[in-house]
Amino acid sequence: MRAYGHWIDGAWRTPDKGHYAVVNPATEQVVGEAPEATEAEVAEAVTAARAAQGGWSLTGPRQRAAVLDRVADLLVQHAAELVPLIQAETGATLRVASAVQLPSAVDRFRRAARGALEPDVLPLPPWPVRASPLAPGGLIGAAAVRRPVGVVACITSYNFPLANLAGKVAPALAMGNTVVAKPAPQDPLCCLELGPLFREAGCPDGVFNVVTGSGTGAGELLVSQSGVDMVSFTGSTSVGRKIAQTAGRSMKRTLLELGGKGAAIVLGDADEKVLRSAIKAVGSVWSFHSGQICTAPTRVLVQRPLYERVVTGLKDYAESLTMGSPVENSTDIGPLISADQRKRVEAYIEGARVQGARIVTGGVRPPLEPGFYVAPTLITEVTPEMAVAREEIFGPVVVALPFEDEDQAVHIANGTSYGLYDYIFSSDTARAWALAGRLHSGNVGINTLQRHPETPFGGCKGSGVGRDGGSFGLHAYSELQSVVWPS
Repeated sequence: MRAYGHWIDGAWRTPDKGHYAVVNPATEQVVGEAPEATEAEVAEAVTAARAAQGGWSLTGPRQRAAVLDRVADLLVQHAAELVPLIQAETGATLRVASAVQLPSAVDRFRRAARGALEPDVLPLPPWPVRASPLAPGGLIGAAAVRRPVGVVACITSYNFPLANLAGKVAPALAMGNTVVAKPAPQDPLCCLELGPLFREAGCPDGVFNVVTGSGTGAGELLVSQSGVDMVSFTGSTSVGRKIAQTAGRSMKRTLLELGGKGAAIVLGDADEKVLRSAIKAVGSVWSFHSGQICTAPTRVLVQRPLYERVVTGLKDYAESLTMGSPVENSTDIGPLISADQRKRVEAYIEGARVQGARIVTGGVRPPLEPGFYVAPTLITEVTPEMAVAREEIFGPVVVALPFEDEDQAVHIANGTSYGLYDYIFSSDTARAWALAGRLHSGNVGINTLQRHPETPFGGCKGSGVGRDGGSFGLHAYSELQSVVWPS
């Protein structure tokens, strides 16, 4: 167990308010101690980032790319230490931690390194203009140039702490910004470990800083800092709204990736192959990080003739999964992040039961101690108005609803305040393509949960503002400046 400091201006900063315990959700034992941030420490981190921003923005793209590539190399070199730490903090299974949590962070740093070398000037064709009281006429040349925003506050969620932070920090730095990161309170230690890696990679002091805190205070202080130019946040919609309000007072740029209530629509034309794919995809709500993922297809909408088959298939899938210690290779389902989150998920399940829904499988606390476990739960006889069908639960809970035709499916799918990621399963991909256009969702997967790393990622409605991913992510962390001259 280690007591960390804040990472500010290229060095550890001993916290004035001391530390708080970070708890392993599988063992309920303390993993390490993270620093509690004060207003002065948050301001110190922002000041360091502000002081470093001018120099970093003038650094050549190849030098910025080299730093980001070197960070990726160091993450790979330190995988043997980082993967167990990620597991201990998050409760992620070995499969998720080793195949997703760390590799995704590495990939994002490498992609941003390539992105630093992408052209940042878009030349525009010369344009003949008439003389005016403003200036003489003539042929006018112009270009649109991407410039850094400035100091970016990167505030991340607890489900994928390192990968999520890499997805913000890497493109922000590639575009010449500097960063103050504020990881989620539950699992900030692997993010703090990035500090020394950046220094080893040759990153100038102050370019990357990390502050932490046990509650919302550190994030609120960071968002309200006048020296912050942009806030990039991943987390709940309720917190995202508060950040937008605070940022709006000083016109800070925001990139908000918020909650989701993904619908997996299974059309009646689905053949056996597509049906198996759909069941496995929806089953990932249970087996992939215990449903703690905003893009999860937590609602399965099935055209009536196939409804019972899908429900039976999902029940069998859920009951075939192994729940237990995340460090065991055989474990499919690990714990939730905390006792509070388990209590929240259990309250949703009990609320559905009280409202008359049927718990097909799960719904009771498994006999696993210690650890914050919730059994994979499938709920039917649900109406679209019930909380379990409308609100983000962030746990291993799936609700199944039948529909008669596409109009009803669209009505149900669009009937929540979210619009992050939906899915369509059909043997007619042209039909699925047309249906995707009717979904108020930032992303739609057809017959797959697989992602394309270059697509713009973000949500509609209560699921957020803005897009990241690939070159779109680079653009999100830049300002467009128009430069005009006489030819």
